[in-house]
Amino acid sequence: MKKSITLLAAWCLILFNVAAQSSKIQDNLSMTSKILKGERKYAIYLPPGYDNSSRSYPVLYLLHGGGDDQTGWVQFGEVQHITDKAIADGNATPMIIVMPDANTGTRGYSNTPNGEWKYEDFFFQEFMPFIEKTYKIKADKRYRAVAGLSMGGGGSFYYALHHPELFSTACPLSASAGPLNLDDAKKWMERFNQKATDAQLEAWYKQYSALELINAMPDDQKKAVRWYIDCGDDDFLFEGNSLIHIAMRKKEIPHEFRTRDGGHTWTYWRSALPTVLEFISAGFHQF
Repeated sequence: MKKSITLLAAWCLILFNVAAQSSKIQDNLSMTSKILKGERKYAIYLPPGYDNSSRSYPVLYLLHGGGDDQTGWVQFGEVQHITDKAIADGNATPMIIVMPDANTGTRGYSNTPNGEWKYEDFFFQEFMPFIEKTYKIKADKRYRAVAGLSMGGGGSFYYALHHPELFSTACPLSASAGPLNLDDAKKWMERFNQKATDAQLEAWYKQYSALELINAMPDDQKKAVRWYIDCGDDDFLFEGNSLIHIAMRKKEIPHEFRTRDGGHTWTYWRSALPTVLEFISAGFHQF
């Protein structure tokens, strides 16, 4: 009987240790925003061993696309399974992945042209500081990355272009990279029923067009961020991503540009995520 109890205790200890080493994901967390005047939801992935570790971790801000929310990468992107496997296989370093909601109130990661909705201000002034105080994060450019798909790919572009001092790596996937010209910006404003003066619209265009930002990039910023850009050859956003690639080539901005078979689908983005995690992890190690 005593031997049976001892074996049972040993098995319980093994099971406890396995559970303690498992990753965790939560997709209905929230924090209060004064800038956006309400509760803002987010999801978070915590790597295996997080609860029992005294170390701090690198962080990836992973942005969802239009029509999804903070649960998109969890539910459809299978972020937990894919990241667990990448870490277990030694292809990715253990990291915290943060997925904010940008689909409540006004959709998108930018400030609006008239300044009535300031999501980007919220992200940098409230959300990022809250996350990096709440969780065990290495709050340093070297250990911070941003990635996203579609609308979130656009956010990845202009967040890294606006704040190269904050991100070591940016990985836009199938990115909606902002208006390609001022007429595109006007069409966007009409589509989302935004109101702004001509001056406000032009200023917004220059701030949120990845092409404009790249063409205006100072020479001393060309190597500030490691870039990995991926877009399927059947994607309706392929033209914008290709033009950005060409602009980066002309400006001699180092970057990786990948075109694979596929369209604007979760199948494509799930297949992209392991490479993104590996590319980001290389940046966490090499600087």
